[in-house]
Amino acid sequence: MTAELVRGQNHALGRTRVEIRITAVGPVVAAVTLGDAQGRLPGTEAVAHPGAPRRTGIEVPRQAAVEHRLAVDLGALSDAVHRVSVLLALPTGIGALTTFGAAAPPSVRVTDLDGTGLAGYTLTGLGAESAVVAVELYRRAGAWKVRAVGQGYADGLAALLRDQGLPQAAELAAEIEEAVGRGHARAVPAPAPAAASRPGGHACPQHPAPDTATPSVGAPVDYRHPKRRATPAPATPTPPVGAPGAPASPASPPAPSLPVAGDAAGWSMEERLYNQVWGMFEDLTRSVAAYRSASDFAESRLEQELDTALSDPRNRLGTAADAARTAARDKHAALVTRARAALDRDLAQLAAESEVVEPALPPAFARWDSPVWQAHRSAQERPMALRLGELHLPEVRDLRIPMLVRLPLERGLWIDCGPDAYAWRGPDPDRAYARRELGSALTDGPPDEAELRRLSLETAVALAARMLAVHPAGEFAVQVIDPGGTALPALAPLLETGVLPAAPVPGAQGVATVLEGLTRRVDLVQMAVRSRAADALPPDVDTADQLLIVHDFPHGFDDRAVTRLRYLADEGPAVGVHLLMVADRAQAREYGPVLDPLWRSLLRITPVPDAHLADPWVGHAWTYEPPLAPRGSQVVRQVLGRVAEARREHRS
Repeated sequence: MTAELVRGQNHALGRTRVEIRITAVGPVVAAVTLGDAQGRLPGTEAVAHPGAPRRTGIEVPRQAAVEHRLAVDLGALSDAVHRVSVLLALPTGIGALTTFGAAAPPSVRVTDLDGTGLAGYTLTGLGAESAVVAVELYRRAGAWKVRAVGQGYADGLAALLRDQGLPQAAELAAEIEEAVGRGHARAVPAPAPAAASRPGGHACPQHPAPDTATPSVGAPVDYRHPKRRATPAPATPTPPVGAPGAPASPASPPAPSLPVAGDAAGWSMEERLYNQVWGMFEDLTRSVAAYRSASDFAESRLEQELDTALSDPRNRLGTAADAARTAARDKHAALVTRARAALDRDLAQLAAESEVVEPALPPAFARWDSPVWQAHRSAQERPMALRLGELHLPEVRDLRIPMLVRLPLERGLWIDCGPDAYAWRGPDPDRAYARRELGSALTDGPPDEAELRRLSLETAVALAARMLAVHPAGEFAVQVIDPGGTALPALAPLLETGVLPAAPVPGAQGVATVLEGLTRRVDLVQMAVRSRAADALPPDVDTADQLLIVHDFPHGFDDRAVTRLRYLADEGPAVGVHLLMVADRAQAREYGPVLDPLWRSLLRITPVPDAHLADPWVGHAWTYEPPLAPRGSQVVRQVLGRVAEARREHRS
């Protein structure tokens, strides 16, 4: 799956021949610079641009367009080239955009030659800039990596090239503008049906128009995941022949195909469903981003037009002023209505896809109320991902996207049970959902501390049960630290089924014993891996993956225990030891900055719906809902019973 980067983040490429695919709202100019170790350019020959589209190992398009494909062969570059920077600039006199901040942000994707995504970056946060260094490919220890840069320049392409040390920056920028203008004059507009061949009038990002055709300004942008086929909206029934509005002939075009579960790239159905779910997540992200951008633009334009209409005191009264204000508001309403209609169209497609995808998900991806859990038996191999809950945005609360994380977990989890950990904001449908589905005793006010702790422990047990159920028998185990002994009611499903062999030992002694055993396991397995001597591990070392649930922190923890806890959080995931904290962040602050790295390294989730998770593309605040079973359901206990039975069969 494509690694989605944020500004400053890097990612290993693992290959030297790649494509760089660029998508923007309006026409942009794409260029590439070849710099030394400091990013400096020796001369104009180190720049591939529309006037000189081919350099050794690099080829860029000749024109400005809304979509580009750049070919890069890193192996063909000279040893003096250490940085390959991808530049985007807004052309003059071609598109309506003069700054990148006036529209939805462009996105850059680094792909394999067959289109398989390697890394992606959406250039959010741009404002008055008209040129930007989007990403750079750079050498590090003999290997190539990609870094998300997003460095913009309000003074345009000349300032960007000058910043890279090119003495002839102004002359080259003028040459590029002239080449883009010549290419635009020769361009043949793309036929209208090509942009409307996909449902909703979107162009297909997998098959962009050739660079010899400049798309028309204002053409719709496809925000959908590039590795999935389109999901058309349900077809409208055709009236009988002879009825009003019916076709003159019985022959009619076939109805659009319905969405299909697993309609994404992948070697197995599990991988295809995983990619499809994340494709839906990205589609919803980009559709809502486009709607919000259009709404913000409409608000900004309304303010400007009202300011203009009222700037002259002589025109503030009378019919002319009223007419100007009415016209401005009508334009605003038309823009917002058009944006909402586009969003509703995309949401209808995603909702139709969700209806067929959700029932087809395997246990690791499915909700607890899915029928797939009723027939679940011990897994034969570990799945590629696990469902941690659901995500949705305020524009569409009914469409919930599964939150999937890859296995084994690369980072631990922190379930924040503190009453001040999130903002509980007035009447909200999320609260009604929590009362109805989670069995919570929430009132119109914020939940009390005892209620949050109960839900936090239930969430921890539900996640532990899910992890146990999706791993093969004997390959996953759970340990619990509970110094105060207050977690026993919530741990009952684990204890009564025998999945957790014994109740956790209370007090500081119980904390030290568990942490010492897991620290020893991590040290021994690390040494065995480095020495390639896995068979030499002592017989008392449990090689099964371990989930450590830490409750009632920091009670019972001294400085030595905190140090071991941080060690497990940092070194444990690589050798199969994973951390699940159930703690109040405010209470943990008594340790000061020593716990800040631990807090930052863990993924924070909440026991009740809360809008606190941000996506890496545009930073939407997604509402996260925990993976609790429906009220009164015994599915978690039943699943744990089957896990215990599979363990007994495995040992025998």
